[in-house]
Amino acid sequence: MRKIKELRELRPADLKQRIADKTEELANLKLQLALKQLDNTAKVRLARRELARMTTLLKEDEKGIRPLTGGEGKSN
Repeated sequence: MRKIKELRELRPADLKQRIADKTEELANLKLQLALKQLDNTAKVRLARRELARMTTLLKEDEKGIRPLTGGEGKSN
């Protein structure tokens, strides 16, 4: 799990890529959970929350609420 401070330092393009990766990871975790192959079910919860954090940061940057420090947000 990444800290919010580390995520804010990313560029929006990098954050979008991480969101795509985390979405894929979450889908795989849900599949493993359905097939009873997942030992630690808390991983689904953690992945979902981290995805929500990253999505929130990206939306904040897009709306100009709190720009990302890593680069090309609307405030720059």
